[in-house]
Amino acid sequence: MKRLFISAVLALTAQAWAQVQVTVEEAWVRGTVAQQKATGAFMRLTPSADARLVAVESPVAGVVEIHEMAMENNVMRMRAVAGLDLPAGRVVELKPGGYHVMLMDLKQAVKAGDTVALTLVFEDANKRRYTQTIEAPVKALSGAPASHGHGGHRH
Repeated sequence: MKRLFISAVLALTAQAWAQVQVTVEEAWVRGTVAQQKATGAFMRLTPSADARLVAVESPVAGVVEIHEMAMENNVMRMRAVAGLDLPAGRVVELKPGGYHVMLMDLKQAVKAGDTVALTLVFEDANKRRYTQTIEAPVKALSGAPASHGHGGHRH
């Protein structure tokens, strides 16, 4: 019985160690103005092994989605994607004009100096999911539209 217990503990420990580690750098959220109901979150993700960002959650938004902006027939289009592949050891940048996180149905304005909690949901190659919560500072971009071009845009 003791050996079975030790084997089980070692198996769980090995599984925990096998969990993909994702380094999150330079995370930030674009500030909003009063009445604005959507904004974007951006960051750099570097996984230790192949992984996939499959969801994001935040207490400041009713809806959070992973989005892609891409040119289609000379028109910039934005769409929600089911997930974002993160190749092992490679930096994947979520940035304005590319992949990003959309925070929609904001519960309040977010302003420079605030921080926003984001819970990133990752999936490893074996389809195991795990979460990582970060605090992203809110930044106002001078001279850039605060709405990130989405305003009240719904998908």
